[in-house]
Amino acid sequence: MAVNLRELPTHFYTLDEYFALEGAGHARYEYWDGEIFCMSGGTEQHGRISGNLYFILRQQLSGRACEAFTSEHPISTPTLPPYRYPDVSVACGNARFEKIDKIDVLTNPTLIVEVLSPTTESRDRKEKRIAYQAIPSLAEYLLITQDAPHITHFIRQDDNWQRSDYGDLKALVVLPSIECVLALSEVYQDIEFG
Repeated sequence: MAVNLRELPTHFYTLDEYFALEGAGHARYEYWDGEIFCMSGGTEQHGRISGNLYFILRQQLSGRACEAFTSEHPISTPTLPPYRYPDVSVACGNARFEKIDKIDVLTNPTLIVEVLSPTTESRDRKEKRIAYQAIPSLAEYLLITQDAPHITHFIRQDDNWQRSDYGDLKALVVLPSIECVLALSEVYQDIEFG
C-alpha cells in the first residue's frame, strides 16, 4: 500500500520545543512558524565564501568602531521571531545583545550577509530579507551565490532599499555603512566554479 506523504500529519513545534532543541547541542536551528530547520553544516564552497568574507571584513574593520561576527551570532528579527543565523554580520558602535532563552542575540546589525544555498535561497531572498530589512539599524544586506560569482547588494536609502548586482570577478562592492570594499576576486578566493 502506497503512502501519500501529503496526507501524513505534520508536527508543528512550539517555541519552547525549539528553545529546548537549541539548548541541547552544538547545532544551530532556525524556527519558521512551527517548523525547525538545521542551519549547521554546508558545502565546502559555502564555508570558504563565508570564511573569506569574515576575514576580509575583520581586516578592514580592525581598529575601527565596527565589529564583524560569524554565523555563531544570531540576529534578532522581531517580525520573524525569535532570531536568524546569517553567515556574517557587522555591528557598528556598541554591539548590543539581548538574551532570548539563554542565547545572546545581536539586536543592532549594520550589515547582514547570507551565502545562498539551494535549500535556503528562496527564504533568504524573500522572508529573511524582509525580516532583516525591518531592523531599524540595518543599512545593508548582501546575498552571495556560491555556484557562480554573483553578489546582490541591498542598501537602505531613506525608507527604500536600492538593489545592485555584481557578477564579474573584477568587480568591487562598496559598503558605505561600514566604509569597506569587497573585491569579488577575494570573496571567491579558492572557489572553483563547475
